[in-house]
Amino acid sequence: MTESFRDAMLAQIPKLRAHAMKLVGSGAEADDLVQDVLVRAWRFQNGFVAGTNLSAWMFRILRNEFLNQLPERRALVQDVDGHFAGRLVAAPHQEWRLRYLELLDALPLLTEEARDALLLVVGADLSYEQAAEICECSVTALKQRVRRARIRLGELIDFEDAPTDSASRPRHAPQDFAL
Repeated sequence: MTESFRDAMLAQIPKLRAHAMKLVGSGAEADDLVQDVLVRAWRFQNGFVAGTNLSAWMFRILRNEFLNQLPERRALVQDVDGHFAGRLVAAPHQEWRLRYLELLDALPLLTEEARDALLLVVGADLSYEQAAEICECSVTALKQRVRRARIRLGELIDFEDAPTDSASRPRHAPQDFAL
């Protein structure tokens, strides 16, 4: 029964697809519905009584599948031209993400020396001594570069807690640079 059943079932596909198109209105959805019908018919082929109308049996499966999927289809909104998707906007939920993007935009505006010093001390978490050795300058000069970079970044991104003078400047660089 399997070979003849398979052939008879496959012969129903054009009629099933045409009817599914009328029900759902979309070619892709109709194809999905017909595929679900074929899978169900194949799985339950033992329930088909030989000698009865296979077409009617498969159309009943199609109708039942359509009705079972109807609540899901109602929840979906057709957006073929992308009109609704284009109106969806997902803004960042975290303030830190916006601040980080501002920081990335502001980094190229620093002098090369200040940017390198800041990235070595804050970004790479190197000590002032290690960073000074890499930059081939004194530790004092490196600290001044980091300080100027922080102040300038604070101005560029309008950071309210930006240090403005040495008295208000915290002593430990990597831990206190917050966005």
